[in-house]
Amino acid sequence: MKMLSELQARWRLVARREQRLLLAVLVLVVLTLLWSLALAPALATLKAAQQQRLVLDAQWQQMQRLQAQAKVLQAQPPLSFADARRLLEASVKPLGATAQLVVAGERVTLSFKGISADALAQWLAQVRLNARAVPSEARLVRGAAVVGGAPGGWNGTLVLSLSAR
Repeated sequence: MKMLSELQARWRLVARREQRLLLAVLVLVVLTLLWSLALAPALATLKAAQQQRLVLDAQWQQMQRLQAQAKVLQAQPPLSFADARRLLEASVKPLGATAQLVVAGERVTLSFKGISADALAQWLAQVRLNARAVPSEARLVRGAAVVGGAPGGWNGTLVLSLSAR
């Protein structure tokens, strides 16, 4: 209480013009605090919400596509082991002499040299859908660049599980 009465006494001693100036500074400080603590974060959240909604929408659409793909895979009729092996062997032919397939029971090993990442990804998607082969191991090494600085592709082996259902 004593401090408050001392402040009031000092306030009365300050000139009217200085009192208005101090009140204007006080109002400015309060408005700045209100802006930085309440309004600015809320506006930043509003600005980020639209972008975040777009990202989440894209993720949801991807999940819907994956769900549809899973339903298609589940609806496929059973595939015999012999048919799965035949489809898998046929899928390697377009890769050419750079790829070699070795089948040992339900375990299939693909050895390859100089295959582009796109070709490898397409091949994996194809054998997953058609032959229902699932990758279980991968050893990939980036190939040396060829003349002109173009990438040399990928070298390595992929081990797939080939099981009929």
